[in-house]
Amino acid sequence: MKLTVLGSGSTGNAVLIVAGETRVLVDAGLSAKEIARRLAFVGEDVHRLDGVLVTHEHGDHAGGLRVLLRSVDCPVYISAQTCDAYISERENVTNEEPRKRAAALSDRVEQIESSKDFRIGEIDFHPFTIPHDAVDNFGFTATHQGVKIATVMDFGHITTLITEQLRGCAAILIESNHSRDMLKACDSYPWELKQRILSRLGHLSNEDIADWLRDGFDGTADHIVLTHLSQRANNPYLAKISAEVALQERSPLFHSDTQISLSFPKEPTPWIEV
Repeated sequence: MKLTVLGSGSTGNAVLIVAGETRVLVDAGLSAKEIARRLAFVGEDVHRLDGVLVTHEHGDHAGGLRVLLRSVDCPVYISAQTCDAYISERENVTNEEPRKRAAALSDRVEQIESSKDFRIGEIDFHPFTIPHDAVDNFGFTATHQGVKIATVMDFGHITTLITEQLRGCAAILIESNHSRDMLKACDSYPWELKQRILSRLGHLSNEDIADWLRDGFDGTADHIVLTHLSQRANNPYLAKISAEVALQERSPLFHSDTQISLSFPKEPTPWIEV
């Protein structure tokens, strides 16, 4: 199994997971043109996708979906609640957009549940609820031939369920959205937005990740990729150093050789093979 973060940040998120002959695009928050371009950049073809998995309805995770469906024949794996919210979501769209979205999804949906396992091709998915201000947001682990990876993006705090689900993973994609101090000092964000981001239904901070790495991470994963970094309220290298220092501070009894890497909004990550 291998994966790449095609792009991650407030401007759009998309991840590709490949196992055997199965290719699954997780979220379509980039434009359809950009998804196709970045897939080609990593040696993949947009027409070979076996499924598009949508974790929640927010534009930076689903904004490119409607146009992308013109280019692909694969089904969309989405929960009923998220599907309804995606169709009716009006922010930054025209009055015609809900009708177009409903038409694009017609006969294309494989309905899933955010707490019920499902399979796409050769990959078994195990979704679980994560706390965010979306109607039915979920993270998941994905398993192929006994190897497990996890993707958890857009959530405000690490729950006991999340900690448990991340145990035993070979690779983890996890949000490290902001530095709390940088966010509080950010002049371009109104206070209401800062409150939303800092809330328990908002976004995870570098400090939250560091706490989890010290106390909740089981040390199994060879790779942890930090995702969804804010371009205004974070610095990628601050996020990386914060995580690496936290790993070094773990008890010597639980030493980890985990590699911390970064995702970026405008380019794919190198392939991670597990």
